[in-house]
Amino acid sequence: MKTLIVGVGGMTNGGKSTLSKTLQEKIPTSCIIAQDSFFKDDSVVPVDDNGFKQYDTLDALHMDAMMSRVDAWRRDPQAFLRETGQTAERMTLSADHVFVLIVEGFLIFNHRPLNELMDKRYFMEIPYDICKDRRSLRVYKPPDPPGYFDGHVWPMYLKNRQKIEHTVVGIVFLDGMKSKEELMAVVFQDVSQEINMLRGELPD
Repeated sequence: MKTLIVGVGGMTNGGKSTLSKTLQEKIPTSCIIAQDSFFKDDSVVPVDDNGFKQYDTLDALHMDAMMSRVDAWRRDPQAFLRETGQTAERMTLSADHVFVLIVEGFLIFNHRPLNELMDKRYFMEIPYDICKDRRSLRVYKPPDPPGYFDGHVWPMYLKNRQKIEHTVVGIVFLDGMKSKEELMAVVFQDVSQEINMLRGELPD
């Protein structure tokens, strides 16, 4: 059984989820595990000296639980797909079929055990002002308090990004200001080439 793990990371509201879902739609035997599904309860997330909840850190996430889900997929991708209902059970599978896991989240490359499993890595970026505007239009539970973006979200993004620049290789940085179609074309072509190589198909 051949498998491929694709990481789609990047800043808040940068387009990670949109890209991941579109990629999943184009690859029948793919599924998504999203990091946002593993946030700890608000009551246990620490608060900094300014009173801001420290959500943009790995400590705010149940990374052990996320890794368990990834490991479940690695053990049996086909069973995982059936369990999560992310693909049609009647799909005809050939011996050279490649199962693809799309791991999506803002700190996926900062967690070394997870990052080391990835075969392809993409990082979505948008300018500060666009990111702030998009964030202001989103409704979060709990909601962002006044000053949260500039006081916590953006500084932590810069800090987390700097860490992966020095520790992670093979990341393709994507301009999130490009159209969804442009971004999808680049990523899908890249992932498709990787799938074809796993199948033993030579590039054109």
